[in-house]
Amino acid sequence: MLLACATVPVVAAAGLCLFGVQLGVAWPASNALVATVVRGELRQRYFGVNFALLNLGIGVGGVVGGFLVDVERPGTFVAAFLINAATFLAPVAVLLGPLRHLHGRAERPADAAEGTVGYLAILRRPEVLWLTALAVLASFVGYGQMEGGFPAFARQAAQVSTRVVGFAFVVNTAVIVLLQFWVMNRARGRRRTRVLVAMAAIWALSWLILGATGLVPGGAAAAAGVLVFHGVFGLGETLMQSALPAITNDMAPDHLRGRYNAVNSGAFQAGTIAGPVVAGFLLEHHLAGGFIAVVVAGCGALAGTALLLERRVTPRVNGIVSHEPPGLVR
Repeated sequence: MLLACATVPVVAAAGLCLFGVQLGVAWPASNALVATVVRGELRQRYFGVNFALLNLGIGVGGVVGGFLVDVERPGTFVAAFLINAATFLAPVAVLLGPLRHLHGRAERPADAAEGTVGYLAILRRPEVLWLTALAVLASFVGYGQMEGGFPAFARQAAQVSTRVVGFAFVVNTAVIVLLQFWVMNRARGRRRTRVLVAMAAIWALSWLILGATGLVPGGAAAAAGVLVFHGVFGLGETLMQSALPAITNDMAPDHLRGRYNAVNSGAFQAGTIAGPVVAGFLLEHHLAGGFIAVVVAGCGALAGTALLLERRVTPRVNGIVSHEPPGLVR
């Protein structure tokens, strides 16, 4: 609502800050709540389904927004923001209605240390530290560059139109929605860390495809390469969502699940912030090749981190042994 009413930058900044606070609080809380209710193999499948539905919503929202807003009519943006604000009444109704008795709290085990376990104590655990590094790298070479580096490279180096960039995001959404369930079935029972290694390899390939578009700027080949990039990148995203949230929540003790998810969420935000900063510096100095090299090297570091994490986690956390029957906690 603040964005809808913003006529000066400070009001818009306040609205965006509130949006950031909401993401910082709601995302780890939601993941922790889901992991408390859904257990066993079903947990990994739920996170994959949730990601597919999330991207479907993003795609539908983008299409609806594209038809609704018009830069020549500011009132269309006001209407879009107010309609968006109203949609948040739906989850409020669900949380205060059907889910009103669900809290997600867990009793502290009898053998757990007394007192509150702080974030630094959690980060001192080697497996958490490697998982945090993995999340930072994944968001840096993934979402941070997809949202910042990709559009800049596509316009500056590949020299494609903004319409092509928009269609590329549509391709990304379509690939995720269509392939997430298929990927989940293929990832089932496999080492989650190896799934993340495969994701890193696929992302490296996607960035190399994007880099090749800079060699043939402005033509049909560049446009096709940009679209293919986002399709291949989307395939890698389906692998990540089939593995990373499940590792985080299977690693976490029940009574510390919220804090583990908060650490993971903070790591993701750090990489998402750093990504556009690095991309902006390199592309501003016309180092398009250097930008691709940095991101591909980051993918290599991501794969290496996943293999190091594999040595620190138990087979159950890595998804190859399950002592819990899949299902819902009543």
